[in-house]
Amino acid sequence: MPPVPTTYEESLSKERHIFENCLNVHDLPRIFHYWSEKHLKPKLLPFGFDSLDAMFLKYLEERFEQKAGYQRFVSLGSGNCDLEVELARQLRGRGHESFTIDCLDLNPSMLGRGRLAAEQAGVSGHLEFVESDCNNWAPAQTYDAVIANQSLHHILNLEGLFEGVRKSLTIGGCFIISDMIGRNGHQRWPEALEAVHDFWRQLPPSYRFNLRSGRYEELFQDWDCSTEGFEGIRSQDILPLLLRNFHFHLFVPFGNIIDPFIDRSFGHHFDPEAEWDRAFIDRVHARDEAGLSTGLLSPTHMLAVVGKEPRETVFPGNLSPHFCVRTRDETTQAPADRPPAYDWFSWPHDPRRDLKAVCRRLGQTEAREQDLLAWGSRLDQELNARTVWALKLVKELEERTEWALRLQAEVDAANVRNGHIQDELEERTAWALRTQEDLQRELGDRTAWARRLESELDERTAWTRNLVDEVEANKNAAARSHQLNAELERKNQEITERHRHPVRVLIKALRARIEGRLRKKIRIA
Repeated sequence: MPPVPTTYEESLSKERHIFENCLNVHDLPRIFHYWSEKHLKPKLLPFGFDSLDAMFLKYLEERFEQKAGYQRFVSLGSGNCDLEVELARQLRGRGHESFTIDCLDLNPSMLGRGRLAAEQAGVSGHLEFVESDCNNWAPAQTYDAVIANQSLHHILNLEGLFEGVRKSLTIGGCFIISDMIGRNGHQRWPEALEAVHDFWRQLPPSYRFNLRSGRYEELFQDWDCSTEGFEGIRSQDILPLLLRNFHFHLFVPFGNIIDPFIDRSFGHHFDPEAEWDRAFIDRVHARDEAGLSTGLLSPTHMLAVVGKEPRETVFPGNLSPHFCVRTRDETTQAPADRPPAYDWFSWPHDPRRDLKAVCRRLGQTEAREQDLLAWGSRLDQELNARTVWALKLVKELEERTEWALRLQAEVDAANVRNGHIQDELEERTAWALRTQEDLQRELGDRTAWARRLESELDERTAWTRNLVDEVEANKNAAARSHQLNAELERKNQEITERHRHPVRVLIKALRARIEGRLRKKIRIA
């Protein structure tokens, strides 16, 4: 037996694992289709549809009649999106183009298969795929209709989900449901289990082999499916909570003790071409109908349409939603003195054929057991090898941890040194910035001084040039003076010769005057 999940996360992981590779969620035995065609379909026809898919299509199409323009729908727990793809195809075939169906599921693998199916059907433009856990769903927009096809019995937080549905529905919007509403974990209530056992005793031994679990069930075993994942986790609370939160528009209940005989565990044993098999299924269905109508049994399945606004509730006969809520004590047990497990005269099957079938099943079970034992042995060997590997890994991890700690200490020391260097760098940077400012100021001062010096140099250069010009002019004047002196000397000599003494005195006086003027000019220059 697999371990029972103990936390929400474990159950969530188990739920994902169960459906990760489930390609056909609704693959049912041929005997189921015999039963549904003969007994279920006539119950549905008075309500305007002949199948579960047709019910969804009918009420989605009604939204187009009630409200013009764009419609947005959402499917809760859409799985592989088989229904949603088909609804989109049917709606388009009936001329509806302005709509979108949001497909919500927590399993990305199933959404991936839905995305591929939508592309192949040419309706991917009408479907959006959203990975979401419906237990925590918080709708971000409003919807004209909400769909739940065999998904509510997987929901733990029904109260939160129904509150979200109520908030998201537009005026006149509807919540369309096909689901299981029997006992939690798909177990049978005591009165139903007793009836199942009554019919079980009439089954040939070859029909009692559980094809899903691989075990022979001499008497039907009432297994609690909710111990694995979320299967049937709160099935019995669905109908009461819907009555508390919504108004019923349509309610079609059906099924109870028929379930184990037409499901995937035992239904494949029945041959719809065989008269005894069909008669057996018909008898079980008749027992169901009698028990449901009298209230001795409560239904395990329902089709329903609910909404926020009150409307007249349509339902078959006396099977109203309130009538179908089981109110008896859940702890009631079936009688302890049960008759034998086999009613040997209830079936016409050849005992030798039945014995061969049972032996074949037992052989298959034994072979499967041997395979499991071999697998377990291989797993044990692999576990031992991995344990050795894990111990080596632990040792290596300890060594690397020690190395990492040493490295961390070195890194911490380096960080301290880097901190000191950073502080010194910041100090030197501040000093450099201050020095740069001082140098900039000094450079400005010296530049201004140089400019003043240059201006003064230009002025002095101009003055020097003027002085040189004047000196040159004075040199010319001195030369002229010497020339004049020479000429004057010559004249003096001539005059002296002529006048001798008086003239000589006059010449000396004149010479002194001229020399005095020249000296004065030279001093000035």
